[in-house]
Amino acid sequence: MAETDLAFIKQTKDGAGFLINLIDSPGHVDFSSEVTAALRVTDGALVVVDCVSGVCVQTETVLRQAIAERIKPVLMMNKMDRALLELQLEPEDLYQTFQRIVESVNVIIATYGEEDGPMGHLPVSPVIGTVGFGSGLHGWAFTLKQFAEMYAAKFAAKSNTQMNAEENCKKVEDMMKKLWGDRYFDPATGKFYKASNLPPGSKLPRTFVALVLDPIFKVFNAIMNFNKEETAKLLSKLEIKLDNEDKDKEGKPLLKAVMRRWLPAGEALLQMITIHLPSPVTAQKYRCEMLYEGPMDDECAMGIKNCDPKAPLIVYISKMVPTNDKGRFYAFGRVFSGCVSTGMKVRIMGPNYVPGKKDDLFIKPIQRTILMMGRYVEPIEDVPCGNICGLVGVDQFLVKTGTITTFEQAHNMKVMKFSVSPVVRVAVEVVNPADLPKLVEGLKRLSKSDPMVQCIIEESGEHIVAGAGELHLEICLKDLEEDHACVPLRKSDPVVSYRETVSVESSVVCLSKSPNKHNRLFMKAAPLEDGLAEAIEKGDITPRQEMKLRARYLADTHDWDVGEARKIWCFGPDGTGPNLLVDVTKGVQYLNEIKDSVVAGFQWQSGDYSTARRCLYACQLTAEPKMMEPVYLVEIQCPGSAVGGIYGVLTKRRGHVFEEVAITGTPMRVTKAFLPVMESFGFTADLRSHTGGQAFPQCVFDHWQILPGDPTDPASKPGIVVTDARKRKGLKEGVPLLDNYLDKM
Repeated sequence: MAETDLAFIKQTKDGAGFLINLIDSPGHVDFSSEVTAALRVTDGALVVVDCVSGVCVQTETVLRQAIAERIKPVLMMNKMDRALLELQLEPEDLYQTFQRIVESVNVIIATYGEEDGPMGHLPVSPVIGTVGFGSGLHGWAFTLKQFAEMYAAKFAAKSNTQMNAEENCKKVEDMMKKLWGDRYFDPATGKFYKASNLPPGSKLPRTFVALVLDPIFKVFNAIMNFNKEETAKLLSKLEIKLDNEDKDKEGKPLLKAVMRRWLPAGEALLQMITIHLPSPVTAQKYRCEMLYEGPMDDECAMGIKNCDPKAPLIVYISKMVPTNDKGRFYAFGRVFSGCVSTGMKVRIMGPNYVPGKKDDLFIKPIQRTILMMGRYVEPIEDVPCGNICGLVGVDQFLVKTGTITTFEQAHNMKVMKFSVSPVVRVAVEVVNPADLPKLVEGLKRLSKSDPMVQCIIEESGEHIVAGAGELHLEICLKDLEEDHACVPLRKSDPVVSYRETVSVESSVVCLSKSPNKHNRLFMKAAPLEDGLAEAIEKGDITPRQEMKLRARYLADTHDWDVGEARKIWCFGPDGTGPNLLVDVTKGVQYLNEIKDSVVAGFQWQSGDYSTARRCLYACQLTAEPKMMEPVYLVEIQCPGSAVGGIYGVLTKRRGHVFEEVAITGTPMRVTKAFLPVMESFGFTADLRSHTGGQAFPQCVFDHWQILPGDPTDPASKPGIVVTDARKRKGLKEGVPLLDNYLDKM
């Protein structure tokens, strides 16, 4: 947003101004992790949709994330200038386009939102003022409220009616209802009609077309046809006064100046944000249970719910922002409770902190508190709850995110759930071996600076960078080479992350003995019930839930035995993933003595847990193992004449189309398809060459699917993937034999 737009925050003497924190996050799907980080620290979302191409894949991704974080959305339809100047849509077609976009957005909101949830009425509607229309490029926008106020005053003046403020408000609300939907206007009599009581045979214009779009179209036509008389007449009618420098302009520059004067974007956005999006005091009441891991009646939870500046401090750091000082970062976050100030001694808790323990906990003072405004930072003494700020001196103790508090019994704020996964990986190495320490330091900085990127050191010593897609990875590697490591690098070709799974229950109970032959472990592997892995990923079932509640949920929803459900030893990987280690023994003594070792083996840690690991490997090999590959949802926009080329490229790359729709009023078509990530490298260039550069794809990670074939057969597709991965990691070729892991009685 330009600074001119920020000037709309009017401050009056009595302090009745509005402080609005705007966070502009990237629109590309590969960077949706930045959107997640922004959503965590905000209370409302201004969702911008291109009124020409409509709702696309990232609109759905953003809305889904916003609703999951309990963020209230309002809708802004952008690029109206294109609809009028380039596509030259008729007013009725433009109305139908708007209507369709509002419906599509509300379908997404209804799919992911709770009908009687605590956020109240979520669907957006122009009638209540939660939908804006305009052009960001030209700097003008409006909601129906502005036109309703204009016409309510006009009709009142016609009938010489004097109204008090309350009556005027009522009149404006009634007028907003008349300006949208199947309502029609008779200019001759000044009467409004519903579709049901239209005079027979009459062809009256729709109210939105006659009273809202018509004046805008007239201004556009007069100025773009260089009709000076008509323009002057319209300007005096609309009471638009131009500056001297604007009077000499013509064509597009004049159009910009006129529309900005008549319908300033700042006014419309300010109204939408202040009236329809909640303040921190309102939002934190219903967001607290989604955000805080601890009990809902402790001091911190009460402080968050009441947005109380006198309660204990709780700050959630959602991302790290690089500073001009090489290698140092501002910790950017939101104060949810209490007040944060320079020099304050705080508890810095990383995502792995467990209350009562000292892991991932540091007690340090805050060196400086700052306000972050675009590229500039301003030092500030203290920041009360409900605001966002930057903290200096915290970055050494956190990797990406964390919780900062002054309360000893405080729990963590919940970790953010990203809608994309880092499924594309590249190995990096330095050209000059003497630069290796710089690369390691650079990888640490890169890992801090991006919420999504993963930097891993493989057992073979390889340094791996994993990102959400080709573009994300390309930008991360550029940052690594130029800003963080500052040394020349060699990069491998991108490879895809795969997952292993089992398709049936183990054919035998697998046994492994400890090295001293005194302990025996018996295990079986089996696939989880349908929907259970998804429920764990979504957070419906978590390792931190109360054991009895979790067991009841598993018994009711997934037909588990309650006794077994109570004996889940751990989730994996990393203690949170969708794999479960369950104790199904009856009356076996001393199990707790081996529990830690078995759990550690289950988490694939090497070391002294080889007995558990060997048994788990054997279970997997006896349960018909399969490989799973990540799959992108691809949305492609292109003219109808070029659609044939899309099918050809997708078929060649194991993709398949599942939906194709035409965008009304334009020759464009939107095609949706699934494409394995493995086949996506170079897809954009290939697609453009087959469609004459007319197709524009967007890829977003969607799901994992089983790669057909047997991974133990080196000639099959999964077998080739396994062989390549083993070769890359320096392991023996071929899948190890079952006898290596399975012990005999």
